[in-house]
Amino acid sequence: MIKINNNRWKYRFVEFQKSLKNLKKGLSIKSPDEIYRAGILQLFEVSLELCWKTLKDYLDSEGYNINSPRQVFQQAFSSGMISDGREWLEALETRNLIAHTYDENGIVEIEKQIRKKYIKLLKKFSSNFKKLI
Repeated sequence: MIKINNNRWKYRFVEFQKSLKNLKKGLSIKSPDEIYRAGILQLFEVSLELCWKTLKDYLDSEGYNINSPRQVFQQAFSSGMISDGREWLEALETRNLIAHTYDENGIVEIEKQIRKKYIKLLKKFSSNFKKLI
C-alpha cells in the first residue's frame, strides 16, 4: 500500500474538536427549547460530518481510497481506529434521519440519542485520535 503525504486530516481534526466543544456546550443546556434543540441537532450533524471526513482524509493518507461515510467507518473499525462500529453506523443513520424528521417528538428523541449515546462516541473518537496522532 502506497502512503500519500496528505495532512488535510489534521486541519479537519482541529475543526472537529471545535465543533465537538460547541456540541458539548449545547448539551449543557438541560431543557432546551425548540431553537436550542435545533442547534444541538445541527452541531451533531457538523461534528459527525467532520469526524468521518477526518477519518477519510487520514485513511487516504494511508493509501486507502474510500468515499462514502459508511465505508469510512467500516474501514476505520477494521483498522482498529474506532471501536463500536455498529454504533457509528447508527449515528450515521441518525444524522441522515435528521433532515427528514419534522415532528417535535422525533426531534426530541434524536436529541436524547445524542445525549445518551452519540456524544460519548464523539468524545471517545476525539480522545483516541489524539493518541493516534
